[in-house]
Amino acid sequence: MRKIRLIARLDIKGPNLIKGVHLEGLRVIGLPNEHALRYYQQGADELIYMDCVASLYGRNSLGDIIQNTAKDVFIPITVGGGIRSVKDATNLLRCGADKVAVNTAAVANPQLISDISQRFGSQCMVLSIEAKQTGPNKWEVYTDNGREPSGLDLIDWIKKGVGLGAGEILLTSVDREGTRKGFDIPLVQAVTQEVSVPVIASGGMGKPEDMIDAVLEGKADAIAMADILHYDRATLGDIRSAAITAGIEVRDFEYA
Repeated sequence: MRKIRLIARLDIKGPNLIKGVHLEGLRVIGLPNEHALRYYQQGADELIYMDCVASLYGRNSLGDIIQNTAKDVFIPITVGGGIRSVKDATNLLRCGADKVAVNTAAVANPQLISDISQRFGSQCMVLSIEAKQTGPNKWEVYTDNGREPSGLDLIDWIKKGVGLGAGEILLTSVDREGTRKGFDIPLVQAVTQEVSVPVIASGGMGKPEDMIDAVLEGKADAIAMADILHYDRATLGDIRSAAITAGIEVRDFEYA
């Protein structure tokens, strides 16, 4: 079995780390760099930074935050929100990001997926998808931090995105995000059975056992978590231990 990655997700608005429910009702949690360092020290495999209002304002303002994080954190960092061009991606990579995640701009201009992939490699191009269920085993792609329906069928869009060069999928369930009800397993299954690139499940993790379901049933390659970490309901050590107990392979980590 492949080693599963445990990823801390940090949603950002302005200078603040925030958290909401269904990507709405955003509440300030604290300073992003302090939390990023804490999750790194706890053994996170990667970090994901998402600028929650970037698409609304047409720009990504995470450069300074990424630069500060990269001084003390030495694991891969994915950055998303407001990336509309290869130039935007270049700027964030120069600030210390390892990968960029694109949603809204990719829906508006699918060629951007190929442009970023061809310039930096497919491993750098993460297709970020915010999905809402519209019927039995059917989901629609949303943009602008889960605010706007795109009219795109989830599976059709994912196949197109991977075909254009996306090397990874960040799959966020808007219906489950922030609810602590667990991942949308049918959603994760629907995506993992259609594509060969890694899929990161995001949205809904309320307890360590939810990670086990997403991996063993949903076949996710990685888990992105926010609420469970921000509110200290479990540490990354707790989650890693639960994975090992369930027979899930994860990276070895020595806790201080």
